[in-house]
Order: sequence, then structure tokens, then C-alpha cells
Amino acid sequence: MLANLETALNALANPDYAAISLKFFKTGKGEYGEGDRFIGIRVPVLRQLAKQYKTLSIEDSLKLLTDPVHEKRMLALFILTHQFESGDEALQKQWFEQYLAHADYVNNWDLVDCSAHKIVGQYLLDKPRDILIELAQENHLWKQRIAIVATLRLIKYQQFDDTLTVSEILLHHPHDLIHKAVGWMLREVGKKDQAVEEAFLQQHYQTMPRTMLRYAIEKFDKQKRQYYLQSAK
Repeated sequence: MLANLETALNALANPDYAAISLKFFKTGKGEYGEGDRFIGIRVPVLRQLAKQYKTLSIEDSLKLLTDPVHEKRMLALFILTHQFESGDEALQKQWFEQYLAHADYVNNWDLVDCSAHKIVGQYLLDKPRDILIELAQENHLWKQRIAIVATLRLIKYQQFDDTLTVSEILLHHPHDLIHKAVGWMLREVGKKDQAVEEAFLQQHYQTMPRTMLRYAIEKFDKQKRQYYLQSAK
């Protein structure tokens, strides 16, 4: 099955789109996606392929997940998500553990954002969340983004504490990709309960990175947005 999938991917490759992706995902020297490779396949096409190959074996899925080509890793995450969502508790535990064990390959913001909440967040819904703190405290950009984006699933069920805790840990992180992710999750909290988000902002808005603040208050009315932006240092 994997050989057929590889053939399908090669047939769909688009060098022109790959060249655009190389720039968009910051693959140059010293950039966050340094050295990543693209073959030029759009996300909706990968999602369709994932549905066709959702019964791919765990071994072959992990081969895809560790492939140097970005689209193959994304496809693996889509397949993994399909299997996780339809699997029993044992399979979900296995995929949760494999996901974290292979976090080095979930190594760009789009890869994290399409999977962390659906696997890590979903798995932790009825379990202790200590792993989120551990991930947030690691000196590893993608594990830290996994930690905060995973809480999107918890937010869906009105569980905000972990988002706020992880946000506080990452509040002064140096990287823009974390600023955006934390601001995004705070915004999602606010969409469920604005009072909870504002209680957090009142403690931290004057010192949090400007990008984080802008993302967090994006859904506020104009007057309130201006208040936060003009009052922040």
C-alpha cells in the first residue's frame, strides 16, 4: 500500500508550488523551517489521499511521518488522525505516544496545527495534563507549540485552565510562532468566555509580546482593542 501511495504522491508533485512553499514555510538557513523539503502538493489533496489510505499500517505511517518531505509528514498526520479518531482506547494511547515520540518530525507550524489538538488534546480530555507543562517547558519550539495548540480541544469543552497555565509559561517566549499560537488560544478562550480571557489579560497584557496581544484581542470590539493596545507598554 505504501508503494502505491508513494507513486500517487510523485504523480501529484508540482515543482512550481513546491518553490512557493519553500519560501512560505521559511526553509532558508537560520529560519525555523531550515532544510525542509517540498514536492508541491496542496493540503486539500493530501486530505483526500489520507481518506483513501486511512488503513495504512502503523509501520508505514511512521515511515511517512519521518520522511524528509514535508507533504509526506503532513499526510502521515492526517492518516494518524483518522486512525486515532476511529480507534479504541489502546490504539489511541499508542498513537498519542508515537506522536510525542516523533515530535521532532512535527516540525512546522502547519504540521502542529493540523494535529496537536486532534491527538494530544483529545487524548488528554479525561486524563491528567502534566505532559502539557512538560512540553511547554522544553527548549523545543515545536513541542512548545504542540503544548499550547493541544489545548484547543480542551477549550472546546470549556476547560480553560491548561490553556492559561501553558500561556503563562510561554508568555515571554522569544519566537513569533509561539506568540501567535498563544494569542490564538487566548482568543479561542475569549470566544467561549471573554471574562476568563480578560482576567488573564489584565494580569499580563502590559508585558506580553505585541503580536500575542494582537492575536488575543482580535475578536474584541474596536473600543476594547484600542484600550488594550494603547495601554500596553
